[in-house]
Amino acid sequence: MADRKALVNKKRVVVKVGSSSLTYKDTGHINLTKMEKLIRQLADMKHSGLDVILVSSGAQAAGISVLNLESKPLEMEKKQAVASVGQASLMRMYQKFFREYNIIAGQVLITKEITMEEKSRNNVINTFNALLDYGTIPIVNENDTVATDEIEFGDNDTLSAIVATLVKADLLILLSDIDGLHTMDPVRYEEAELISKVNEINGDILKMATGSSTLVGTGGMVTKLQAAMIATEAHIDMVIANADRPYVLLDILAGENVGTLFKAL
Repeated sequence: MADRKALVNKKRVVVKVGSSSLTYKDTGHINLTKMEKLIRQLADMKHSGLDVILVSSGAQAAGISVLNLESKPLEMEKKQAVASVGQASLMRMYQKFFREYNIIAGQVLITKEITMEEKSRNNVINTFNALLDYGTIPIVNENDTVATDEIEFGDNDTLSAIVATLVKADLLILLSDIDGLHTMDPVRYEEAELISKVNEINGDILKMATGSSTLVGTGGMVTKLQAAMIATEAHIDMVIANADRPYVLLDILAGENVGTLFKAL
């Protein structure tokens, strides 16, 4: 439990929320109740003195709602068009909810390529630092409108780990529709057991990963483990937890045994 209690002392936290944690399961449309519960916790974290960065999926889900589509399009150009419409709508919702708690939200749209080139990388770092200095909560998403491979990538799991390294975060929390890493797929096997802590991501751990099965998400446990490898190698603790758990973020930061903790190396 000492590893969990150490989370109480974290000062800079990156939270990633997946599409499945912001939408209705049957329709894929944005669930405002889920979003409001998330924002209330993030506001509490910010008001407690923490630096908070949110990496949010959901642009395509929001676009589906705005354009009144029945499902996510398959063609790249249509995906990007839907994401373009949805990102604007998503940010309006975030800004509206955060204003109720006297918090300003800033938008940061990036691609992995930007973070790989030194000058662009440093500019992104400086932008994050300025936003945090202004007391805002930066809200990050991949720039799906111009991305190619990225729009098919890991539902922002890997991006959130990269962001955590850029801002030198103490903790990365991935919120999803699962409780954490299990010994086997919990949907298919009732005997699957939740793993509370992972000290090393080895071959046995990688074998436990499963893909995504949601209407709007593109990631699964594989991409979450990839994110965990990036984070832990950068000396950042990471937790995978279920967004539907009441006060999940506050419980994690209180040192409670929630989800799966990946210990920093």
